Amino acid sequence: MVPGDIRRLVAEHVPGDRREIAARARFLHELDRLARPCDETADPVHVTASAMVVGRRGTVLHRHRRLGLWLQPGGHIEPGERPEAAAVRECREETGLAATHPAGGPRLVHVDVHDGAAGHTHLDLRYLLVGPDADPAPPAGESPEVGWFDWDDAAAIADPGLVGALRAARACWEATGAPGTTGTNEGA
Repeated sequence: MVPGDIRRLVAEHVPGDRREIAARARFLHELDRLARPCDETADPVHVTASAMVVGRRGTVLHRHRRLGLWLQPGGHIEPGERPEAAAVRECREETGLAATHPAGGPRLVHVDVHDGAAGHTHLDLRYLLVGPDADPAPPAGESPEVGWFDWDDAAAIADPGLVGALRAARACWEATGAPGTTGTNEGA
């Protein structure tokens, strides 16, 4: 994905709350100045990708091994990798789950700007992924504290900066006709 494609994706995204409105504005400002926005070595400010994993059991969170916060899986984009592919890869690496994009293709549900390690600022693209009805099995070296949470429990333990993304992911999941909701089952 070239910088113009990322900019268009973020510009077309409709924010869900004040935090996301501010994040979207900052994201667009940074994209205008970054020559290589997905390259974590090019600038302390760079684009990352994460997975809002949803399914019949709710959503998946893990306790970040360095930060100690309950977050969604996600991280840096590898050279030549598209952000939506990075979200899938990061989910698999951090949770062991083979989550996929919903029917119809990748769905950006939230954008956020937050501090990362080593003085970095992450411009995070948060994609909806559908997880299998299986328990997470993170590989060695990843946080062993990972699991499915019902939506209310997830919102109660998640980092406050993630709560808006959880609301957006839940609304999107339920709108697609997720099992156990009032919509159709087309996106399940």
